[in-house]
Amino acid sequence: MDGSVVPDVRRRLPGRGAWLHFDLECLRNAERRRAFSRALRVQGSLDVALLREHLEQQHRNTTSGQPRGQQETRKQVDPS
Repeated sequence: MDGSVVPDVRRRLPGRGAWLHFDLECLRNAERRRAFSRALRVQGSLDVALLREHLEQQHRNTTSGQPRGQQETRKQVDPS
């Protein structure tokens, strides 16, 4: 494990996961509260750059008028 939190949009990655609302504010709150470390049962802080990038990309797609398709309002993340 490299200490990164990655989005698991298909919910197929092995290992423990955590749920996050599809919202950048929710990500900021989870980081502030150190929720990922607790939910994923790991010591120390985790890198959420890939997850943030994914959420920002989805936010850009939504605000630019492109449909989100069948996106969930929450995404599972995996600490791979």
